[in-house]
Amino acid sequence: MRLVSTLAALLLSVPAFADEFTPALEAYMNDEISDWANDPAIVAAIKAQNDAHAGLSQDQIEEMDQEWRANVGDPSTPLLAAVLNHPVSDDLRARVEASMGAMTEVFVMDEHGLNVAASDVTSDMWQGDEAKFQQTYGNGAGSVHISEVELDESTQRYQGQISVTIVDPDSGNAIGAITVGVDAESLL
Repeated sequence: MRLVSTLAALLLSVPAFADEFTPALEAYMNDEISDWANDPAIVAAIKAQNDAHAGLSQDQIEEMDQEWRANVGDPSTPLLAAVLNHPVSDDLRARVEASMGAMTEVFVMDEHGLNVAASDVTSDMWQGDEAKFQQTYGNGAGSVHISEVELDESTQRYQGQISVTIVDPDSGNAIGAITVGVDAESLL
């Protein structure tokens, strides 16, 4: 507990301290995430949801996000259950478990920034208005976004997020993105 308090005090008192985690997050991405981020099951799940959501308007996306936010406390509701019970979500939970505390969460997004699969409930469904999506999917293949370390609303842990564009291996086009939350303590 003392280490968490010390880490929290440092993060809150010196904003530039968060940048000290960037090299460690980059190394974690290269060592632990890059090998499986474009897993065929993840790619297939994104492509299927992109097909299913091809005609969504921005209003419909925002309605889905509002419904998600209103039901965060009840993961059995149809919208949340569809994401959390997706077979890829089981794989993501297994990866979080296997990381022995290093990963706090993993979620996959479609071309709109909507959750496709997630290891845990996220605070919202639509990530499309956030840097984790805009600076990955929005910038195309090979794009990466590494956040500053901060207290995450969903996990209630100090974490950095590593987000990577997911690419269709057949076309080379961006089809979605993945975000991996990494516990800041695990980087020390």
